[in-house]
Amino acid sequence: MMIRIKDLRLRTTIGIYEWEREQEQDVVINAGIVFDGRAAADSDEIADTVDYKSITKALIAHVEGSSCNLLEKLATRLLEIVLADPKVESAWIEVDKPGALRFADSVSVRVDGERA
Repeated sequence: MMIRIKDLRLRTTIGIYEWEREQEQDVVINAGIVFDGRAAADSDEIADTVDYKSITKALIAHVEGSSCNLLEKLATRLLEIVLADPKVESAWIEVDKPGALRFADSVSVRVDGERA
């Protein structure tokens, strides 16, 4: 099964230019979390599934408390947070930076990973 977190809108310090670091900017986080959901489907119990609320809280805390130059760094750190949950088999994270390029809605970086 896959849980998707869609369009988590947060603010953080991100960018390489001095003007980008002077005030927080918007980022939009999307994630896909792959796990074995058969036990949860049978039991209907939160203990048998991935707790996406706690993962989302951890993502929010990290983004709001971080300061990265590059989207690549932020996306990789967020993927590590998701993969730290022992029920997660694999995941992907996409971080969008709206308004990063003139004439484009956003620029994004996506990273994929799986439990080692």
